[in-house]
Amino acid sequence: MRGRELAGFAAVGLLAYAADLAVFTGLRGPAGADPLTAKALSFLAGCAVAYAGNALGTYRHRAARTLRSGAVFLAVNAAGALVQFLCLLVSHYGLGLTSQRADTLSWAGVGMVLATALRFWGTRTWVFRGDEGRVGPWTG
Repeated sequence: MRGRELAGFAAVGLLAYAADLAVFTGLRGPAGADPLTAKALSFLAGCAVAYAGNALGTYRHRAARTLRSGAVFLAVNAAGALVQFLCLLVSHYGLGLTSQRADTLSWAGVGMVLATALRFWGTRTWVFRGDEGRVGPWTG
């Protein structure tokens, strides 16, 4: 089952990544938003796509979708976003790499790889951790 979960998580992650990247690029480029505002808003878009995809697809056989599981999911994703923000901060403000391309590579390349590992572990461990086949509210 883990292989199927990993594949589903990856597919949902690609959709969430596309939403995150599209919003970030649109805000950072044509809208002229600063990099941290653009990343904060793109994070929310990607997180919404990821929760819906994982709750309704990848982990539908595990815990029920509750307000609590949604809050824990947001916390796990916020931890992943913090990793990405730190990569962006170091690159943009610490190393002086201030182009849109450098900003995108720092959070979408390095940051995304690190954050994805954290999110997979956290989502499986803390959010959708119910027994396989169980239906009902999350009791964790």
